Amino acid sequence: MEAHTHNLDSGWSWKERDFGVASVLDEVPSRATPEALPSTWASAQAFPSEVHVELLKAERIPDPFIGFNEHKVQWIAEREWLWLSSFPFSSRGDNGKVELCFEGLDTFCDVYLNNRKILAADNMFRSFIVPLDVTTLQDQNNQLLLHFKSAKKIAKDLEEKYGRVRAGSTNLGDPSRVYVRKAQYGWRWDWGPELMTCGPYRPVSLITYAARFSSVYPRAIVSHAPVLSPLLKVDIALAGVLTAPESARFILRNSRNKTVIREEDVPLSISYHDREKLEINDAISWDLRDLVELWWPVGYGKQTLYEMEVVLLTQDSNVLDRQIQRIGFRRVELVQEPLREPDQYGQGSTFLFEVNGVRMFMGGSNWIPADSFLTELTPERYRAWLTLMRDGNQNMVRLWGGGVYEPDIFYDICDELGLLVWQDFQFACGVYPAHDAFVASVKAEAEDNVKRLRHHPSIALFCGNNEDYQQVLQWGGIGELPARLIYESVLPAVVSELTDPAIPYHRGSPYGGKGWDTADPTVGDIHQWDVWAGRERPWQEYGQMGGRFVRRVLIRLLESHLVDECSLLPSEFGIPSIPDIRTVNYWLAENEDQRWAQSKLMAQHNRAGNHERRFAIVMNENFRLTGDLETFAHL
Repeated sequence: MEAHTHNLDSGWSWKERDFGVASVLDEVPSRATPEALPSTWASAQAFPSEVHVELLKAERIPDPFIGFNEHKVQWIAEREWLWLSSFPFSSRGDNGKVELCFEGLDTFCDVYLNNRKILAADNMFRSFIVPLDVTTLQDQNNQLLLHFKSAKKIAKDLEEKYGRVRAGSTNLGDPSRVYVRKAQYGWRWDWGPELMTCGPYRPVSLITYAARFSSVYPRAIVSHAPVLSPLLKVDIALAGVLTAPESARFILRNSRNKTVIREEDVPLSISYHDREKLEINDAISWDLRDLVELWWPVGYGKQTLYEMEVVLLTQDSNVLDRQIQRIGFRRVELVQEPLREPDQYGQGSTFLFEVNGVRMFMGGSNWIPADSFLTELTPERYRAWLTLMRDGNQNMVRLWGGGVYEPDIFYDICDELGLLVWQDFQFACGVYPAHDAFVASVKAEAEDNVKRLRHHPSIALFCGNNEDYQQVLQWGGIGELPARLIYESVLPAVVSELTDPAIPYHRGSPYGGKGWDTADPTVGDIHQWDVWAGRERPWQEYGQMGGRFVRRVLIRLLESHLVDECSLLPSEFGIPSIPDIRTVNYWLAENEDQRWAQSKLMAQHNRAGNHERRFAIVMNENFRLTGDLETFAHL
């Protein structure tokens, strides 16, 4: 029996929870097919999906990105929502295993199978695998019900239980968000709207198997420079009904032309005690000198990739399972060592990346979720944005901590384009808790995502949080940061234990200096917002406002004067702007009376603090003033 994954991506229906019905199970007619459901159920137009997306496609809500419509859809976050589907199951009578896999449930979701509760999910960033009792499954019409509760209400309940904390300014959402493992931008941010959605936003599948790989970790190891010798080791973990003798076949191919580079069958020694679960480290160890090429960031060499296929075989060479992962051979290090000589900021240490023995200039962008509704993103949209970065001479993307861990396709594209990835864990601008249940959930979340991402050659750094240390220092009056336990103990331990070769870990962004002095330009990285916000200094002073995360900036002024600042600039900085006038025209719609830079509708679509006054300052200092919106947006 070969392992099979059946995607449950069709036949879904959804509805709003009716609290006039005592039990959520009573909202589902017994053994009803999608065609026989009451009219209160609507057919899902897509899957995976989210409630806002379904409501939009059903024309039950206005476009929240137009005009003031954002305010008209806030009720959605206060309600509860149901998704329903059914699937057949054919038992093959061979003592096989069956599991349901949920790759992403946003966020508080009770899952029922045939009227029996099998899961209570409470973390958007986790995947959940639920073993099923085969005897409870029917040949046809196994009903799967997903009950999504209001994260907004639950967050307030948790705040009532644990206490109100600080979590940024009012344009960074309600502080209760820190108690919920959900994308923080959903509560609104200074760059986006408050659109707190829910739903099965990543795939749901049914897995059947006799024995399968529960984990395959190809460890592409490169020795220290100048030798840079490539070595491949593979760790595997098995689950199911394991019977000896069995073997695993390892095949390494060039990802581009599929040429087989090396292949080996390895017998598996399975004892009586291992018959349900088995872990084997270093199942193979291959010296690949002269057989493979190194992977390089864009601008430094080729992005050579390889496919590692692992096949689980029975004694009769029947296939039980197979997995393929794409890898690249590279060595990445975060170099923090004392400066040989003091610079303009004094003595301190470096903060730079070294790949394959080469210390590199890092120029890049911070990445926020590219859509408020994650299921609307396609591989084509991801590729277009990331290709734009590469073509703009960028070689690193930082995934910001108030969003999500992106899907696999994002990191696949980064591997192909040669973009290094700085991956924040998902914490942003808040005093997060550290009670036992919260820490346990975060630990499981970190393990899920580190295991999922660690084989990508583009992953250069895992970072504990975005601006949590900095926010505490800026506000003052906060005696402790409970989540230091997470940033300084739990997360680094997960990264250390699960990555080999080791992927660097940094406690936070920004982080460095004595007593977490996140503004210290001599240690770690900094976020420099004293041009747009803070002290509101002229942008021409960027060259004197840097830190140890180095970027060389060439600034071309309108008068074609070239300023070469050789600047030390931070991991986060910038100035917000009005978007292209075509985007402005889209959200203005029929509201022509709002077509001016300081109108209420323009403010509705720009959450940056005091943006009207700050835009005016920057415009006044650098351009002729204008009342024309098109010219204002262009400048």
